[in-house]
Order: sequence, then structure tokens, then C-alpha cells
Amino acid sequence: MTVDTRDSLAISQSRLVACVGLVDAVVVETADAVLVAHRNRMQQVKDIVARLKREGRAESDAHRKIHRPWGYYDSVDAGQRFQVKRIVVNPGASLSLQMHHHRAEHWVVVSGTAQVTRSDETFLLAENQSTYIPIGTRHRLGNPGEAPLEVIEVQSGTYLGEDDIVRFEDTYGRS
Repeated sequence: MTVDTRDSLAISQSRLVACVGLVDAVVVETADAVLVAHRNRMQQVKDIVARLKREGRAESDAHRKIHRPWGYYDSVDAGQRFQVKRIVVNPGASLSLQMHHHRAEHWVVVSGTAQVTRSDETFLLAENQSTYIPIGTRHRLGNPGEAPLEVIEVQSGTYLGEDDIVRFEDTYGRS
């Protein structure tokens, strides 16, 4: 939405962007960040990226939405000891059989049917059903259905990094 704005570009992927009184500006909103710059200085975006890398900021190479061979996840929120992800698993696909040393997971099925492996049991979860995966428990999430599976995952623990995944079986050749 613009008011008294000219010779400018405004792009928004997920939120309303309102521009008032801008001239020769570029505004780009994504789930990861918002960029506002004079259109003649766009080449200096590389300076911002270099600074992000120098300061060790995750934004320099990590995106909120991460695509995987089985589908994708979107990191919706995070705090000191929790992280919330929206996970979408393609029909017939599944994540690796894995475990975590430092985090537990809670899964809520939003749409579709989930096939859950937790320790030695395998069971199905339908829309509005949920399960808990304790720390150190082998687990897998799969989609036996013909429509995408959407799950909200709440992770809690002392460490939530992706390098806390120990894979036991993986269809996609990851170790």
C-alpha cells in the first residue's frame, strides 16, 4: 500500500508493507528480513551481507523456510529453550529415523495423516491429534497419505541446533 510514493519498488511476501512519501526507494519484505534502500544504492546490499557474516549473524546464510527432500520446515518462533516449526511432509515421504540428545519434541497434526515411529511403536495421528517425543527417543515422522502432511512441532531443551540430529536410517543418503 502506498501514499505519495513514486519511482519506488515495494515487494512483500507475507506482511502488509505500507510506504508513505518515498521517492526512488526499494522495499523488500520476506519472512527472513526487510530491506529498505535508495534504488541507486542497491549494490551496497553486499556490504550488509558482509557485515552479517562478520558479526556471525544467522541471517547471513540461514533462512526461515528450509527445503528438504521430504518437504520443508518453517521456523515460526524461537526463544532461549524452545523453537516452533511448521513442518510439511510430501505425500509418501518421511523424515529420517533419528534422535536428539538435548531436545524433546511435541507434534500436533494440523492437516493430513502422520505415521509416527516412537521407540518400538508405530501409529497414525489424524488432524487435531498430537504426540510427545522425549529426549533420547528414536523417532520418525512420515506421510502415508496422498495429500501434504502439516505438523506444528514445538521443540524444548537445552540445545536446539540442527546438528543435534543423530540419524539411524535415512532414505536420502544423509548420515
